[in-house]
Amino acid sequence: MAETAVEVPATVTEKEAPLPPAAAEPELEPQPVVTVEVVEPEKTKLVEPTKKLAPESLVSFKEESNRLSDLSDFQRAALDELRALVRDALNNREFTHAAKAEGQPKETPPAAAQEVPAGTTETTPGDPAVPQPETETLVTELEIVKELASVYETKAEEKPAVESAAAAEGSSLADEVSIWGVPLLKDDCSGVILLKFLRARDFKARDAFAMLKNTICWRREFKIDDLLGEELGDDLEKVVFMHGLDKDGHPVCYNVYGEFQNKDLYQKTFGDEERRTRFLRWRIQFLERTIRKLDFTPGGISTVFQVSDLKNSPGPGKRELRLATKQALQILQDNYPEFVAKQVFINVPWWYLAFYTMISPFLTQRTKSKFVFAGPARTAETLFKYIPPEQVPIQYGGLSVDLCDCNPDFGMDDPATEITVKPLTKQTVEIQVLEKCVIVWELRVVDWEVSYSAEFVPNAEGAYIMVIRKPKKMSPTDEPVVSNSFKVTDLGKIVLIIDNPTSKRKKFVYRFKVKPLSD
Repeated sequence: MAETAVEVPATVTEKEAPLPPAAAEPELEPQPVVTVEVVEPEKTKLVEPTKKLAPESLVSFKEESNRLSDLSDFQRAALDELRALVRDALNNREFTHAAKAEGQPKETPPAAAQEVPAGTTETTPGDPAVPQPETETLVTELEIVKELASVYETKAEEKPAVESAAAAEGSSLADEVSIWGVPLLKDDCSGVILLKFLRARDFKARDAFAMLKNTICWRREFKIDDLLGEELGDDLEKVVFMHGLDKDGHPVCYNVYGEFQNKDLYQKTFGDEERRTRFLRWRIQFLERTIRKLDFTPGGISTVFQVSDLKNSPGPGKRELRLATKQALQILQDNYPEFVAKQVFINVPWWYLAFYTMISPFLTQRTKSKFVFAGPARTAETLFKYIPPEQVPIQYGGLSVDLCDCNPDFGMDDPATEITVKPLTKQTVEIQVLEKCVIVWELRVVDWEVSYSAEFVPNAEGAYIMVIRKPKKMSPTDEPVVSNSFKVTDLGKIVLIIDNPTSKRKKFVYRFKVKPLSD
């Protein structure tokens, strides 16, 4: 009996109704299946406008294919030309002892600048009640935004590549020169690497070759291979961290600038040139380790989804942070092309969006299509558009917690369902239980300010409804995620009820799991 319960445990019905009893028409909107076993009945709609998650930009960046068959004739020709240039350079040992290119940036410290290049373009306005910043800060912010945008801009000109040193000893270098663990020209993976440099240079093969050559020189001078094994501490693990995957399978990197509000951490990280240099090495090490986990086979995931949290950011008005940020962005611009699928800024103050509007006319359409901006009120909603709720950390509105024993029933592989609860409405979710079992579930409403209750309604006529959880007004200071379980001995349905008395729509996320009854 237990096995049958796990195979076809339940069906789920989601109902929405206005809180005022006068309204007669129910609204039932289609929602995604909660688990593989869940089946949803058809639903009818209220006479209300269709909900919209976030303002859509006119164009959204679509990641290009790395499969040879998907390239245009022009792109294939550019790739062939670049391969020929690399082959000649390998045969002539041009990569062996080349000095650093003239004008390449020196090793210097960055700030919690952004990670690998990145993302999408949409603007989701934030809360307007942010005080006007000082003029100096505005100018500084504008400089940083321009620097950030330059990472995504295609450059027609490249710094002159260094000519090779005299012939070196040894045989074929084709197996000796690698980048991000991928030997040049050895297999199809190297083609994916070359395409990144080509896209960064608008498929101009010689410009792409010059960039590649300078990058290899910089990597040798920066001692990237040695850096990978260095022990640089874990003081910044809350500043930059990887967590989960987006809906397309890209690993997600979070950059949390607000951590630098801690004066001790800020001083320890940026207090002098030696500390800034150490931070730079830590940041590049983190980036390199992340890149080496990517899949460089054609059709593989070779980019990262990046989230930058600007909440409580000290801002580049601080000189040390500004210098470190610009230095880090320069290194990314010159040596890490096309490594981010999307770049999403969350908890963005209104004046940051104003800066973007100012520089937008000077950016290419491709660059603009890579950014998304979301204000504090729309952060969770924006993330859910790209990342499944079960993969989003709880501090950003999702259900995912760090790997530990605090959530033994659910993990990031257990899918969740997202519902929008309209203002002044009651949302119910009915989980029809088809076999005797134990049902466990967890749910949250982003920022709460709603009432939550749960009950079990038996199928048997005349049976009593069992209250699992009495109605309770949940506040934003309560536990972000609520967990419950119920032992089902009589067939019926679990009913989860969310009352939204506010004038704001709310994001309701839930998931459940069926467990066999123990003997």
